[in-house]
Amino acid sequence: MGRMFEKRKETMFKRWDRMAKQFSRIAKEIVIAVRAGGDSPDANPTLRRAIQNARAANMPMEKVTNAIKRASGVDAVNYEEIVYEAYAPHGVALLIQTATDNPTRTVANVRMVLKKAKGASFGAAGSVGFLFKRMGVFRILAEGLDADELELELIDHGLEEMLEGEGEDGAAQLILRCGFSDLGELQRALEERDIQPVSAEAAYVCLSPVPLGEEEERAVLEIVDTLEQDEDVQHVFHTLA
Repeated sequence: MGRMFEKRKETMFKRWDRMAKQFSRIAKEIVIAVRAGGDSPDANPTLRRAIQNARAANMPMEKVTNAIKRASGVDAVNYEEIVYEAYAPHGVALLIQTATDNPTRTVANVRMVLKKAKGASFGAAGSVGFLFKRMGVFRILAEGLDADELELELIDHGLEEMLEGEGEDGAAQLILRCGFSDLGELQRALEERDIQPVSAEAAYVCLSPVPLGEEEERAVLEIVDTLEQDEDVQHVFHTLA
């Protein structure tokens, strides 16, 4: 098990509207999950993950319930999930994951952010995707768990690696990664052990991290932060070490 020291952009860029943006992102995840697999959390593991993320973000359950109801209605918005490839300055690759009801608007907004950023550029399909691996990523609280024992148990359920990290509050966490196709199996294994994830998602994990100095790193994170403020952007994955 390795140790992960993360430079989390949230600690560098604080915004008043961050919580509202987070709630909006999770609400979209709920809508997409319901449209794909139904409105029953018991029968829809993707919806269960979205609801877990909502709880971890302290999203009011009223907002969760309303998102499920909206997604179940005949007039529900049909979000299209699109991933754009790009470069930030200093050779850092970006995968920009979006959920949009207007792709024309979304791609124009993404292009504008990149155009304004010195050294950034929009990439063609396939230009940076090979630098990432799509995986299931779970964050769980480390307190009270025997990490070595848990790691051995979860290997049979798709676990590929377990890392040490910490949350924004400084609490020790374990970061579990599995292949994308094993996401549901690892989720089930955690549920059977009554382990409630702090977060659970399908993510693009960097395969070739790029180390940079503090000033260069800040320039990259500014672009990431600006992109993530867009209403259509769900996540921005990068190769910054």
